[in-house]
Amino acid sequence: MLNYVKILSISIVIALCFLTQSLIAQETFSEWLEGFKVQAIKKGISEQTVNDAFRNVKFLEKVIGYDRKQPEFIEKTETYLSKRANKKSLERSIQAYKENKKILDKVETEFNVEKEYLLALWSIETNHGRNLGKMDIISSLATLSFDKRRRDYFSGQLFILLELLDKKTVSLDMLYGSWAGAMGNFQFMPSTLKSYGIDYNKDGRIDLKNSSEDSIASAANYLKKIGWLYNSPCKLNVEFSKDINKKLFNHSARNIKNKKTINYWINAGVKNNSLGEYSNSNLQSALVLPDGDINSPKYLVFNNYEKILKWNRSLRFGVSVCTLAEMIKNEI
Repeated sequence: MLNYVKILSISIVIALCFLTQSLIAQETFSEWLEGFKVQAIKKGISEQTVNDAFRNVKFLEKVIGYDRKQPEFIEKTETYLSKRANKKSLERSIQAYKENKKILDKVETEFNVEKEYLLALWSIETNHGRNLGKMDIISSLATLSFDKRRRDYFSGQLFILLELLDKKTVSLDMLYGSWAGAMGNFQFMPSTLKSYGIDYNKDGRIDLKNSSEDSIASAANYLKKIGWLYNSPCKLNVEFSKDINKKLFNHSARNIKNKKTINYWINAGVKNNSLGEYSNSNLQSALVLPDGDINSPKYLVFNNYEKILKWNRSLRFGVSVCTLAEMIKNEI
């Protein structure tokens, strides 16, 4: 009985500690928020927009937890891939193509971005619009702006979102999405929407949530503007026939380096049945090992793979998009 009382007492103390920390965080968040509002108005955003945007804002403690445990950085490549580039995602991508064939074909021709990559990104980001996210984006961005880990980045995103609201480019009813503040079919951050979003159906606003036309065209415009190369490879799965200098390996998505020609890699002992197709080209490619282990999946990656990394700075994300795109291309 005494042990039970002791355990119960400890549990109550721990619970009170968490509650106290949460209350302190809420109070400090409120103080931070008032300061942020002042900054937003000084930047030229109307007081009405600021007040409307933050009327129901909350500190979302679970968002901090999501930020610390992103699957792109904790799951092994094979596990990550199996969840995103599988039979079901392929079937749904084919169905999405059938339902949106006219706009996908038109956008591919206009922007020189292959439809299979648009379908793959759409699948991996939101399951073709089925999982747009239910988080209040303003609360998510405010929480991450208040948090110190990447405060500058998320504060910048929140200022941009307020600017888009002020200009009526977006509306409050659209602002539900991911825990990180991304929105719509392709999960655009506010800065991406501002720079690359397109009102493709000419209805007066950029609607990346309800309009497949705006969504698909905006995604294609983004890839085109950042340097996408039409009809160019993304990645090749490879093996090694001999030891290769480990200094040539890439384990980080921040800076892909040690780019070489295909002939260089062939002579170095990199193997893939398709390498010969590119042996006479000047294409530059780099070796990527997302798991950092010589016995784990290995890839030669090209320009378009690096463009996908601008979408999401994760080697595994890039591999998944390329893999699913290859699967889709073989079926449509």
